[in-house]
Amino acid sequence: MQSRTIVRRALPVVAILVAATPVRGQGTTSPFTGHTYQPGIDVRDYDIRIDLPDTGSFIRGDVTITARRAPGVSTLTLDLVDGLAVRGIEVNDRAIGPVHAHDRIEIPLGTVGGDSVSVRVRYDGRVTDGLVVLKDAQGRWTWFGDNWPNRTRQWLPTVDHPSDKATVGWTVRAPASRTVVANGTLLGVRALRGGMSETRWREAQPIPTYLMVIGAGPLVSVPLATSGCAQSNVSRCVPQSVYVMPENRDWLPGPFAAAAPIVSLFESLVGPFPYEKLAHVQSATRFGGMENATAIFYAYDLFPTRRMSEGLIAHETAHQWFGDAVTEREWGHLWLSEGFATYFAALWTQRSRGDSAFRAEMAGIRRQVLEDSVVARRPVIDTAQTNYLALLNANSYQKGGYVLYMLHHQLGDSAFFRGLRSYYLSHRHGNALSDDLRVELERASGTSLRQFFDQWLRRPGVAAPSIGWAYDAADSTISLLVLQDSTRGAYELPLTVAMSFASAPPSRVDVRIPAQPRATITLPGRFPTRPVSMSFDPDHLLLARIGQP
Repeated sequence: MQSRTIVRRALPVVAILVAATPVRGQGTTSPFTGHTYQPGIDVRDYDIRIDLPDTGSFIRGDVTITARRAPGVSTLTLDLVDGLAVRGIEVNDRAIGPVHAHDRIEIPLGTVGGDSVSVRVRYDGRVTDGLVVLKDAQGRWTWFGDNWPNRTRQWLPTVDHPSDKATVGWTVRAPASRTVVANGTLLGVRALRGGMSETRWREAQPIPTYLMVIGAGPLVSVPLATSGCAQSNVSRCVPQSVYVMPENRDWLPGPFAAAAPIVSLFESLVGPFPYEKLAHVQSATRFGGMENATAIFYAYDLFPTRRMSEGLIAHETAHQWFGDAVTEREWGHLWLSEGFATYFAALWTQRSRGDSAFRAEMAGIRRQVLEDSVVARRPVIDTAQTNYLALLNANSYQKGGYVLYMLHHQLGDSAFFRGLRSYYLSHRHGNALSDDLRVELERASGTSLRQFFDQWLRRPGVAAPSIGWAYDAADSTISLLVLQDSTRGAYELPLTVAMSFASAPPSRVDVRIPAQPRATITLPGRFPTRPVSMSFDPDHLLLARIGQP
């Protein structure tokens, strides 16, 4: 996603009904592996029925959730805010008394036989967050899911954590004048009595709850050309379209002309598009863009303006691979989503506008990292942060993206993308932590990256070495003296040294600075004369402030 100023609104509400089907996409290892939020519970599917009346807003929900439990697990806890009143619960078709308090529903499973459980929850009440329900500028009611990070509980009973992914189906009843878009494949639309229609969608791959959304409004669907015919994971062209308010129809395709080439580039770098389709939706969201699986939501006021850019489209599209298909298991590893989207958007810049534009973009990202106060105080992998919205910062985006840039530069194209492809395939439609990425890159490159990941991701700030040099005329050598503050740990740095001479061509050499408080390094080669000047990291590839002793 791309963040923007957060505006809280009192939101109108809708009606919701849900039933479940035990469908599961490709996963990884045991279904309970990594479910740290609610160990021993694995939700398999949410199948959601929503009624959207063209008046005000009120939720009446009837939700059936299909899950598996590990042996000995006696309780299923669903997240649902107290403002929604639970009217009844059934477990495997048997009624039980609801226990709903502190924004949770505690469901006892002690009398349930076997490892599968079906839970039905009936509830109603007013929604104030999570589902944005309001009138647009023309006075037309619209509905848009807006769940990140853990706001799904504001309108749906779920295990509201990214470590438990599930498939999802939607059946949405809305005024016939509204178009409904949601995750996955469109299964059908049929007319109902009273000027209503019913639209059904299903996402067959497991996704985290924060990506489970619907959008409904007077939207016009505009198909996009499939230039290059980007291939999905089922070996067919990825259908892409833009859903906009009718008054913006003539503005298209605009920057969305790049949507198909963006998908094609990312497929060539990582692997086939992981889902059934990709919709780009004009919506109401507190974020500039939100990467909902197969249905990216963009802020309403970006249409039609220059702020709707190819860079934003590339950023949100990259999330379909990183963040959506491969989801961070814990919030503190958000850089695995936002850092990837930041760097892949820059790779699109390189493809579409050339190397100089790419270098300029990375230079701008580097400046932001070096100047940011949060970067100076907190690490990228910030497991201590419990205000998840505060993770939308320069660590997760800019520093995370620049860390990938440094890895790419150090490992080279072949090893870097081979490692990314292996990481993606190993964790597609599942979860990952930062060390999972490290392991795959180490395997691809044959290089230990423990020090790299530790210093750039688990420490606040950036490298700050002091480097001095001396020329020895007796043996024509140059030595560096490198001092590093050890309070946060010394950095291992691949350093380029550029030298200019009065009567000889300029020269460059590469050396490795060890992770030591004090190190003396002799540059490789012989230098007949003393350099006129020395420059360290002349291309500014490192996140480092280099001074003199």
